[in-house]
Amino acid sequence: MISVIIPVYNAEKSIEKSLISIKNQTWKGEFDIILVNDGSNDQSKNVIETYLEKNPDQNIILINQENGGVSKARNVAMKIAKGEYIALLDSDDEWLPEKTENQVKFLENENYNVDFITSFWNDENLTFPYNLLPQDKLVKITLKKLLFKITGQTSTAIFKRKVLDNTGFFDENQKYSEDANYWMRISEKNEMYLLPEKLVIAGDGKKSFGISGLSANLKEMENGIQKNILEMYQTNRINLPEYLFYFVISKLKYAVRPLRAKL
Repeated sequence: MISVIIPVYNAEKSIEKSLISIKNQTWKGEFDIILVNDGSNDQSKNVIETYLEKNPDQNIILINQENGGVSKARNVAMKIAKGEYIALLDSDDEWLPEKTENQVKFLENENYNVDFITSFWNDENLTFPYNLLPQDKLVKITLKKLLFKITGQTSTAIFKRKVLDNTGFFDENQKYSEDANYWMRISEKNEMYLLPEKLVIAGDGKKSFGISGLSANLKEMENGIQKNILEMYQTNRINLPEYLFYFVISKLKYAVRPLRAKL
């Protein structure tokens, strides 16, 4: 069984589409869907309840709570998840039909030793430092690659339950770049890979970085990124010269992000 974790905040216009995308998966296993309505002040709760009435065949749990942030919402759901695998899906994103099937086959193949797998989303392409050798089907994700450039948009991720046991949960005090922080911590004790196939449509396919949502706050995003780099140094995952290198690289990227956001 796969437990699908969906935090919901003011997603009345998109959440039904997200749920339908799970229903349309070609994978034939069982889904355990946990929705956490994180203090929405629109009609999200009503939309979800109406959907539940019309789709009793889907195994869906709805939790309503006061607003506590996306990390807390995900953690609440992950702590009651029963699945052998944990999949993340944001309430304004959609899975393409073959998403689960294409990723699970690698999680279940002992020849690959995959604990955590992501995929491309929207128009993402393979760029440095990630590379794919001609004989490979997956791209290795490591801490140093993540520090240089994050890959693995949240809704593309699916991982084994062992990750919860050896890594824990999202940092509830971090609002920006919280997914990157979790990926970096996961990388310490787990084998992580990117499947270079487009399997997720995020935000109706629109460009999200620097335009809408949390990513629009470039300064706070940079603060989150710098927090991640410092944490990796403080936990001895990288040494001082490496910390300084990634610190400078991030600052240089931050300087050109306003230009990138306009392109």
